[in-house]
Amino acid sequence: MLVGIVAKVHGLRGELAVEIRTDSPEERFAAGSVLRARRRGAPDTTLTVESSRPHSGRLLVRFTEAPDRTAAEGLRGVQLLVPAADLAPPEDPDEFHPHQLEGLRAELADGSLVGIVREVVLGPGGDLLAVSREGRPDALVPFVTEIVPTIDLAGGRVVLEPPEGLLDLDV
Repeated sequence: MLVGIVAKVHGLRGELAVEIRTDSPEERFAAGSVLRARRRGAPDTTLTVESSRPHSGRLLVRFTEAPDRTAAEGLRGVQLLVPAADLAPPEDPDEFHPHQLEGLRAELADGSLVGIVREVVLGPGGDLLAVSREGRPDALVPFVTEIVPTIDLAGGRVVLEPPEGLLDLDV
């Protein structure tokens, strides 16, 4: 489960500006927390939080594995993850974690299958559902109530009400 993305190095002592992708930053980035670091094309590693503090809508985080600016530079762009099994289920039955949507059927209101939710893409302009479709490229569906009005975890599906033409695009 994605909890943050390293944006840039801050200062000379190896602090990193991290874009927060969790509702519990104080828990996920507490001193001593261990996070998985993922970068495309490289094996995952682990990072241990030495300290963190809020700064301009982000967190400034020091990891014991990056004691100075030079070491921290190598972490720019890294995704910070925690195992999904470590997450407590949401208390509200209408809430969910993004990873819970992966693998659900994406169907239209009439029940016809569109595809399978491959991932939730968290973006600066809004979140998207990447829906894999047989024999066609993935569809990127804006994850907003008007287009995805129903999330049925127990039934294993999400219901889509896309505007005309959205699913016709081969993106």
